[in-house]
This record gives sequence, C-alpha cells and structure tokens, in this order.
Amino acid sequence: MKRIGIFYGSLTGTTEAVARRIGQLMGIADADIHNVADTAPDVLGNYDLILAGSSTWGSGELEDAWYSFFDGAMALSMAGKEVAVFGCGDETMADTFCNAVGELAARFSGMGASIVGKFNADGYHYAHSAAQDGDVMVGLVIDDVNHPELTPARIRSWVELLIQNS
Repeated sequence: MKRIGIFYGSLTGTTEAVARRIGQLMGIADADIHNVADTAPDVLGNYDLILAGSSTWGSGELEDAWYSFFDGAMALSMAGKEVAVFGCGDETMADTFCNAVGELAARFSGMGASIVGKFNADGYHYAHSAAQDGDVMVGLVIDDVNHPELTPARIRSWVELLIQNS
C-alpha cells in the first residue's frame, strides 16, 4: 500500500481547506498533511504518493512558502515517486489561471517524479494556464471565488481518480 502525504502552501486558507478535504476523503491522517511553510523538504522522502497544492498569486506564481521549500527539495531524488498536484486560482485572472498547479508539476517532474492525476477544467473560462496539458489540466484546479458550487464535486471526483489509479 502506498504511503500518501499532502503538502500545501496557503496564504488565505483556501488551499489548506482543500488539502484537508482531500485528506479526509482519502483517510489521510492529519500528521501526513503538511504546510510547506513549516515542513522540512526531506519529509517528502516518507511518501510514495505526494499530493502537492498551492494557490496562485501575482502574475501566476506559487504561494511564497513553496520557493523556500523547493530550495531544499532540489537536492532530493524524486525517482520512483508519484506526485499529484492541485491548487486554487481565480478564472478572472484569465492569463494565469491556476498557473501554480502547472509550476508544481514542472518542478516535481524536473526532480524525477511521475505526475499523476490529470483532470478536466470544464466549467471554467480562461485564456491561458500553465496547468493546462492539451485538453486537460495536469491536476485538480479549484476556483472557489467564482465557482464554489463546483468545488465539492471536483475534489470528490479527483480523489476517486487517485484512489482508482493507486
């Protein structure tokens, strides 16, 4: 059985709430849900499947704590690890919608991890996203600002996908 850990960066609490909801649906203990602002990067080594989440800020950047976390994590080998990414954004930021999700996928992939958990973004309207991979997203994207009604079903569907593929 795969050991699963959730890592998130959240300034306003929205991404943390999504991380905790995912953890609840997957039966992940609170001790395995980590805020990257106060977690050592080597904790990634404890898990086979890593769920990584970030809000998108500014011109499409990661939540700030992720940058320091990745500074330390770059020394780690992620070979053999699977990473599923998720994040929150605002579709009215049409040129950078959920870019942080794409940034997480690119960074973990660059460290040797396999990215899993691609998901659709039907119901959202945006011009560009670094999270887009063809006709799907590299992971779960949430817009709790403009489409909170989509959030519970999206989280549930993504979790079901991850469980089926584990």
